[in-house]
Amino acid sequence: MAPSFDFVDWWNKEQHRGGTPVVVKMENPNYSMLEIESPKTGFEGGKDKGKNAKQLTWVLLLKAHRAAGCVAWVALGLWTVLAAIKKRLILGQGLADPNTERPRKGRLFKAITGFLVFAIFMLCVEVGAHMMGWHFVGPHWPPAFGVRNLPHAIYVGWIYFRAEYIAPPLQFLINFCIYLFLLQSADRILLCLGCLWIKWKNIKPIPVNSSLESDDLEQPDKGYPMVLVQIPMCNEREVYEQSIGAVCQLDWPRHRMLVQVLDDSDDVETQFLIKGEVSKWQQKGVNIIYRHRTNRTGYKAGNLKSAMNCAYVKDYEFVTIFDADFQPKADFLKRTLPHFRDNPELGLVQARWSFVNKDENLLTRLQNINLSFHFEVEQQVNGVFLNFFGFNGTAGVWRIKALEECGGWLERTTVEDMDVAVRAHLCGWKFIFLNDVRSMCELPESYEAYRKQQHRWHSGPMQLFRLCLPDIITSKVSALKKANLIFLFFLLRKLILPFYSFTLFCIILPVTMFVPEAQLPVWVVCYIPALMSFLNVLPSPRSFPFLIPYLLFENTMSVTKFNAMISGLFQLSSAHEWVVTKKTGRASEADLLSLQESKPPPAKLSRGASESGLDALKQKQEQMHLPPPPLVPSAPKKKANRLYRKELALAFLLLTAAARSLLSAKGVHFYFLLFQGISFLVVGLDLIGEQVS
Repeated sequence: MAPSFDFVDWWNKEQHRGGTPVVVKMENPNYSMLEIESPKTGFEGGKDKGKNAKQLTWVLLLKAHRAAGCVAWVALGLWTVLAAIKKRLILGQGLADPNTERPRKGRLFKAITGFLVFAIFMLCVEVGAHMMGWHFVGPHWPPAFGVRNLPHAIYVGWIYFRAEYIAPPLQFLINFCIYLFLLQSADRILLCLGCLWIKWKNIKPIPVNSSLESDDLEQPDKGYPMVLVQIPMCNEREVYEQSIGAVCQLDWPRHRMLVQVLDDSDDVETQFLIKGEVSKWQQKGVNIIYRHRTNRTGYKAGNLKSAMNCAYVKDYEFVTIFDADFQPKADFLKRTLPHFRDNPELGLVQARWSFVNKDENLLTRLQNINLSFHFEVEQQVNGVFLNFFGFNGTAGVWRIKALEECGGWLERTTVEDMDVAVRAHLCGWKFIFLNDVRSMCELPESYEAYRKQQHRWHSGPMQLFRLCLPDIITSKVSALKKANLIFLFFLLRKLILPFYSFTLFCIILPVTMFVPEAQLPVWVVCYIPALMSFLNVLPSPRSFPFLIPYLLFENTMSVTKFNAMISGLFQLSSAHEWVVTKKTGRASEADLLSLQESKPPPAKLSRGASESGLDALKQKQEQMHLPPPPLVPSAPKKKANRLYRKELALAFLLLTAAARSLLSAKGVHFYFLLFQGISFLVVGLDLIGEQVS
């Protein structure tokens, strides 16, 4: 197995502190295990001074062992990184086949490489000048000095040129990025204050009439509206069974609900398996149908659009969408649909996500911090104060009339969910976010899957901004709503955030080490980012130990987000790529049953083993005159770790700048550059998240 770089296990072990007796177990096998009986009495003054001295010795010894454990973990982490550098960079072992995995050398990578070459060259020059004793308080042209030789004259000329022609425009760019940074930080603080106000006042959406029961004794289910439930999927072999099973067990009258399994799979065996699972639930009396497209035109948007064009959709009033890895609780519809009653202006009810694998590894823990803030703060505050937020694409209920009025699903971007939400908002429909209604789902466990997901999530909004800006300007909504959409929703949170994160902390900061005349204040490097990270972690208090890794990882991800933002803004080819996020099927059927905390459906359905085996499908395919699936399942592709070139180039750039900062004795800048460089190195070597052979 490949080496890992994760302190999650170490932290979990450190949680078992205190108790009688106390056992301190070192992770390093060279240390022995020490068991110490804890004192039975507290520290008292006057009497038993000898006993108190022993107690103090015991406390100091315990703290020393904890410190030794921390040092051992740091040493182990450093050794892991060095071993990975040797194995993956030098020897090239355990990596994807370079013939099949050829990364494209984009302009961003070439620009970073150019900065790296410049930094290495200037580091050599500065070290040589330092050894020669060429130290200058300020830039002056040679008459102020006695020029010793030609290299000395060249170096003095460089200092003068640097101070007069490079530092001023660089300082202007620094000030501009700081202004954007403060603007975005103010927005983040206002969102947090809004969330605190909601918590303090206990503000939450409450339906006017929470009961759906009909007064007609002969037809008690007449008050339940007709609901269409859609499960779009594509080659979701790992999770199709649990998602279909969860949706089929929703507590709702069967004759007033229809489940559509919208399959875009191009794998024949997966198609038969999903078909068999649908047949199983059909035999149990669930209204469920299977729809398959042979052409993935429009990806998810095209899939949903095709399903909404069915003639029977006109009989339904609401549509609920669940991605293939989502497992709603049985009472999901009963907690969301009552909000539509007596509220004709309501177009969307969005539920919150919760994650079955948030503690799987360091990567999933950091994702949980980000998404917890997104739902707890951003979605909730915007829903309460603005009645608008971006639809998350799943775990939401739409009024079909709202979808039809705004034009339905369009295939023009890779964020079809945000697209339809913006258009519905411009048509005057209101949204509600329910923070207390949750649907279980799965987080990407590998960095490759997470990186592709983030690329789509950050390139799509820029595509959408280009397309819908004329519609926003010419719409009939108020000027306040237009300003919110343009300046806050798109520019500040989708464009400015990745721009200054990458430019300020990954490019400008290391460059200032080689152009010391341009100053980047310490509070921009340390204090404000720490405060923003602290606010991000607030919605998930258990994640406070990961505050610093979160700060470093977010800066590391800025290169991917910046690249995606540029790609979407300028309509580059990568902006139209759609890669289905890889899933592992962590949530088992037992996990799903444990989540059914509410009252079960009137006709309880058994969740036995899957009946969608290939033997049963052979008989069905013969009746349908379909070609048989392959007798021997095709062997899955062998997994392998990857090297991420942009992250590695930035890692060496930051580490080079950290070495240069030692000559300037800039302590905070040195530590930030050092740890940020190590963070880029860990990600570039694919040491975060799922590790494969």
